[in-house]
Amino acid sequence: MLPLVTHPCYSFEFPASHRFPMDKFALLHAYLQEKGIATTKNTYRPGRARLELLTLGHDSDYIERFIAGTQTPAQLRTMGLPWSKPLVARTLISPNGTLLSALLALDRGIACHLAGGTHHAHYDYASGFCIFNDLAVAAQALIAQGKVQRVLIVDCDVHQGDGTAAILANTPSVFTFSLHCEKNFPARKAVSDLDVGLAPKTTDRVYLEVLDNALSKVLEQFQPNFVFYDAGVDVYEHDPLGLLNISLEGIRARDKLVLEECVRRNIPIATVIGGGYYDGLSSRADASLALAKRHAIVVEEANRWF
Repeated sequence: MLPLVTHPCYSFEFPASHRFPMDKFALLHAYLQEKGIATTKNTYRPGRARLELLTLGHDSDYIERFIAGTQTPAQLRTMGLPWSKPLVARTLISPNGTLLSALLALDRGIACHLAGGTHHAHYDYASGFCIFNDLAVAAQALIAQGKVQRVLIVDCDVHQGDGTAAILANTPSVFTFSLHCEKNFPARKAVSDLDVGLAPKTTDRVYLEVLDNALSKVLEQFQPNFVFYDAGVDVYEHDPLGLLNISLEGIRARDKLVLEECVRRNIPIATVIGGGYYDGLSSRADASLALAKRHAIVVEEANRWF
């Protein structure tokens, strides 16, 4: 069965007026349970990440300031989330969830983390709803533990993975590839090993052609032993923070493409869900469920291999 990683604390009581969909993690797991994809046999629960793990990608003083809740008002505005003890709890677990997913993928070929993709988090500050960069931390951990020699991060969130690129800028064993909307957050882009910026309103055909060409070249040239895939669904045509015009069918074709390329080359791959926001086209409850279903697409496609 497809290994899935999640934790009950990923979703907690959160201000209903906030634009970040904190309920999506629980809704995603519940939806996958209804579909029979998530069961007690294939669902794994990560523990809290140790400081030694987090410092593979972050400044220890920054980590301690966040845990203690001593960030400045300006730093909290940049983070974009209201600090709370439940937020600290889920933030300390999620990077470990991505690492656990990677370890499971090394054993089973594919594994899916039902969270993660916090790619705006930088070495010593939070940004854009992202506090600790699970992708950078987990990639560094795999290398440090001698599990693999070369890691590729394929980031298809609509926003550039600026924090990931900055943290890993001087790490030749990790290749960062970001496919994103050029005219979107962050305003000041970092430099990934490969950045492909798309124009607003890009549609399925162009998007998939660009991804196919770029991914094939990177896989051929870099020859990774492992892939992390950020399957952000904020590329969706009705996502309020997206600006691209990618359909649900386009998202499914994208996820299928990335997974098939890795499976065909016998490269283990771990997926994270990345960004995705309420579409505003229906009631909050309906929009929440629709968002969970969009995030489930990558898991459904991964499950086809099991």
